Amino acid sequence: MILSTKGRYGLKAVFELSLSYGDGPIPLKRISDKYSISENYLEQLFGKLKKAGYIKSTRGAQGGYSLAMEPKNITVGMILRTLEGEITASDCINKEVCSRESICATRVIWEKIEMSINNVIDNITLLDMINEHNKITLEEK
Repeated sequence: MILSTKGRYGLKAVFELSLSYGDGPIPLKRISDKYSISENYLEQLFGKLKKAGYIKSTRGAQGGYSLAMEPKNITVGMILRTLEGEITASDCINKEVCSRESICATRVIWEKIEMSINNVIDNITLLDMINEHNKITLEEK
């Protein structure tokens, strides 16, 4: 499974918002410049995230985007599923009934991989990401 640019860029952009949580809105251009992501593409991603209730926008000269809730309340899984849809290791385990399910030797493996991925992304919050970022930043000094 490879995440598309939607998930990768969207998570980076939301992480950037989380670093400035409580400091007011962040201009899209700042995120665009930092990560070399098109402002138009970020607007599309943020539209989905805003509709899901994870971010909010503020219009005007001092406008931009900010998190709609505390970083501790937003998981990586919430962001990725909003942008990517359900995260799966194989298409065969997403189907209601697979005609080869009873003889498939690999289905159990795909299910375990999917459960592991979901466990990780559902248990890492933006606050956890901030803490890791701060730890790495301190180690580099």
